[in-house]
Amino acid sequence: MRCTVAAAAAACSALCSVAAAQELNLNAGTLTSSGQHSYSWSLDYFEGIGPYFEGSLSWLNEGHIPDHHRDGPTVQLWARLPLDQKRFELAVGVGPYYYFDTTAADQNLGYSNTHGWGAVYSVRATYFSTHRWTANVQLNRTEATRGPWTTAVLVGIGYQLDAPDGSGARDWALPRTHKVTNNEVTVMAGETILNSLKSQTSWAEAIEYRRGLTNYLDATLGYLHEGNGITARRDGITSQLWLTRAFFDDRVTLGAGAGLYAAIHQGKHAEDRDTGDGILSGLVSLSASYRFTQHWTARVTWNRVVTRYSRDTDVLLAGVGYRF
Repeated sequence: MRCTVAAAAAACSALCSVAAAQELNLNAGTLTSSGQHSYSWSLDYFEGIGPYFEGSLSWLNEGHIPDHHRDGPTVQLWARLPLDQKRFELAVGVGPYYYFDTTAADQNLGYSNTHGWGAVYSVRATYFSTHRWTANVQLNRTEATRGPWTTAVLVGIGYQLDAPDGSGARDWALPRTHKVTNNEVTVMAGETILNSLKSQTSWAEAIEYRRGLTNYLDATLGYLHEGNGITARRDGITSQLWLTRAFFDDRVTLGAGAGLYAAIHQGKHAEDRDTGDGILSGLVSLSASYRFTQHWTARVTWNRVVTRYSRDTDVLLAGVGYRF
């Protein structure tokens, strides 16, 4: 599956379909596929779309079934039924799934990074406490165009980031009257993990300039260095659009971004440097920050580099930023 500018734009469009996160959930459980067993987990953002519908943006991980390490983002539309004065909720959801699958391969690489589209069908039951916390049980059925179909049972906890106006979930998220971000420069360091069957690692560094465009939209321009310890070593320019939201008097921010990564250098030897395919990659990211003074912030960011030549990586970064 080729990672092109159109694919990056499609990913950004999918992210933009959920304008603001109202509830954050973390789920984990068991997964089965054709008699094989593994684990599964997901990180979910939910936003109400009236009393009987909601949207979600999730990162779904389907564990390590034999010869497949698959994960990716999914956007779902849910029909929900509140019960017992909104203390309980039953919901069914469906939506597209863009997956990244590390599979065994016959080539000299020994593995292949496969990308493709699928669908996720879900059923969920949720209990709402009186202190913003939620507990839920969810069943996922995942169908992929190229790869195994899976069924997972997950249990998890959630937290309503916007205080509810009563029992149960909010019908609509609270609106914002100003930008989440004005200007911010952040320096970060962390680890690069190659999406191979061995998951080789290396040191990583980045610097990023972030500017708010609207109340919910940021843009970033940065430089990323993925280290020298793995074959997929790269460095270059990154550019992304981000959906952002702030909570707790704007001290905590969350964001989801998609964009492009233009490699300046790559490979340890000249013969390792692909032309054409190796220059431009996609970049999908999640980020959170804590603003501990008016100008200074701590930020953590997870990046997925999406390539066309089986050199996908996860880049985990943390650092300090200055806001102005």
